[in-house]
Amino acid sequence: MAVLEKVKAKPRVRRVPEGELPLDRILTGDCIAAMRSLPAKSVDMIFADPPYNLQLGGDLNRPDGSRVDAVNDAWDKFDSFAAYDAFTRQWLAEARRILKDNGSIWVIGSYHNIFRVGTAIQDSGFWILNDVVWRKANPMPNFRGTRFTNAHETLIWASMGEKAKYTFNYRSMKTLNDELQMRSDWEFPICGGPERLKKDGHKVHPTQKPEALLYRVLLATTQAGDVVLDPFFGTGTTGAVAKRLGRRWIGIEREAAYIEAAEARIAAALPLDESQLQTMQANTKKPPRVAFGQLVENGFLAPGTVLTDAKRRWQAVVGADGSLTCGAAAGSIHKLGATLQEAPSCNGWTFWHYEAADGLKPIDAVRQTYLLATQP
Repeated sequence: MAVLEKVKAKPRVRRVPEGELPLDRILTGDCIAAMRSLPAKSVDMIFADPPYNLQLGGDLNRPDGSRVDAVNDAWDKFDSFAAYDAFTRQWLAEARRILKDNGSIWVIGSYHNIFRVGTAIQDSGFWILNDVVWRKANPMPNFRGTRFTNAHETLIWASMGEKAKYTFNYRSMKTLNDELQMRSDWEFPICGGPERLKKDGHKVHPTQKPEALLYRVLLATTQAGDVVLDPFFGTGTTGAVAKRLGRRWIGIEREAAYIEAAEARIAAALPLDESQLQTMQANTKKPPRVAFGQLVENGFLAPGTVLTDAKRRWQAVVGADGSLTCGAAAGSIHKLGATLQEAPSCNGWTFWHYEAADGLKPIDAVRQTYLLATQP
């Protein structure tokens, strides 16, 4: 979620010449003015994390008296629902203008704003394809004990119209989910650990999104080389993931501290080798509790990692969507193991191993580490 000016502010931004785009750059300033500077029908996908208009009434404290680091920045405050709605419709109008006819838009929000945004999306002419629930594996508790714990956020995915074409990498999503159709409820932990950007011990941005969430969004609904715009760039999660996955990106941000953090973060992001971006899907058996693709998108096993069987007969390279490639053969961890052994089935979790400091270990060990790290 990025900073931006209220609806009435209209700072001037230099218009980009037709046919040109400021690729892999952050445009500084108000999001509406910056979008107006871009050519029509020039962007393949938009991911928007707008202000939630949380309307917090004072500080929030934990039972021990310590203050919760909540969102109380000026950019999240609007004078009224009408002002928020007017702002939403303005940036959505520009989003629609710059999206290609076969483009799509993602918007994330909480109960404070997502229903108002959803209405504006439909009123603007977009066609809602899915609402996706991001279920937080480790949500912040409700310290006052007056409501249910807010344990999810909602993403809306929409195309340009009811009959419009759009990108959906169905096979990659099925592979990512161990050969089951990807559902519309996704579980990820909130951003934390080394991924959480901090300065002087404090969060750089209060609502930094986990890279795994953007990884799945971009892998599902864009192709390599597509242009992804984030009008509320914040600390650059969209840009960092886009760089890793071989997508081009444009960010819009007004706050200097966020821009500085985003630029450093994206500069450090390592793009995947082209061969690792090849995605595919194969048919296998019932998945385990954790899909192998979850380990990849959450960074527990990096694309490009070389796996081998216990006897080191075969080597396979991990792809961006959790598929494995061994020479001309490719598939999920289970299907590829079965193919190489000319067997009817294979438990990929115990068949495939990775090189650890103390020798080969089955990838099931990584799965157990993931479970321990993500279980509340």
